[in-house]
Amino acid sequence: MSATAANHSDCPEVKVPVPLFFTIGVVSLAENLLVVVAVIRNRNLHSPMYCFICSLAAFNTIASLTKTWENLMIVLANGGHLEKKGPSETNLDDVMDSLLCMSFVGSIFSFMAIAADRYITIFHALRYHNIMTMRRTKTALAVVWTTCGVSAVLMVRFFASKLIMILFVVFFVVSLAIICFLYVYMFMLARIHARKIAALPAVGGGKCRRRRRWGGGTRGALTLTILFGVFVVCWAPFFLHLVIIMVCPANPYCECYRSLFQLHVLLLMSHASIDPAIYAFRSAELRRTFRKMLLCSEWKRCR
Repeated sequence: MSATAANHSDCPEVKVPVPLFFTIGVVSLAENLLVVVAVIRNRNLHSPMYCFICSLAAFNTIASLTKTWENLMIVLANGGHLEKKGPSETNLDDVMDSLLCMSFVGSIFSFMAIAADRYITIFHALRYHNIMTMRRTKTALAVVWTTCGVSAVLMVRFFASKLIMILFVVFFVVSLAIICFLYVYMFMLARIHARKIAALPAVGGGKCRRRRRWGGGTRGALTLTILFGVFVVCWAPFFLHLVIIMVCPANPYCECYRSLFQLHVLLLMSHASIDPAIYAFRSAELRRTFRKMLLCSEWKRCR
């Protein structure tokens, strides 16, 4: 992408060593697979929120696997074992681009689903299990994965069209705005409700139970806010790259930013490895599950 400018730039393209790409790809792949397996095997994690987190980890796994696969193809092509522009290689590249787009769209939808789940947890706690049933959760996940798969294929198939690229960027910006609004609204209401709870007279342990419920809900919302913030930091440079391609494809100053493209890709891959660390740091149940999985040879013996 960075070679599309007509003007020459004084900014050389920044190259990231291929072993670094491989290392981050393998680490993030192992971490996210660990999250997926942990959620599947631990029945205490069979809740809507962790199902959405598992879905997010699965999308991150696809992104890590795709970029590792692509880097391997680049190494083979540079070694003369593959044609860089052969028909089979081009088709394979389209498949990898589709998987990467699917992981991006899936991450956005997963964050939206998690934000909605946290909202219901905090503000409709008594009706939460009636609203967020596992059946509805599975239906939502099926819709998300189907929508992401179809939209990813369409994006890659028609990505040469500037309209598709614009829609891609607009989807990113609008999604960020919606999620940010939901989180800000959530925390504002949480503060108001917390003050109301604090003003209530203490009757038995009711007040303490309400505080614990609100504390757990807001802690979960804070965890997902951190995850979302990391997502924005890691993906925004890539989307700015797309905007620059559309706005100033022949400007040497824009070319300087596009010379950092490999660093932007490195950020995308790093995002998939950062998320599991946040899960483990913020969730005691996940930390216990990870320890059991990593330190015990037999799962049943650990329980």
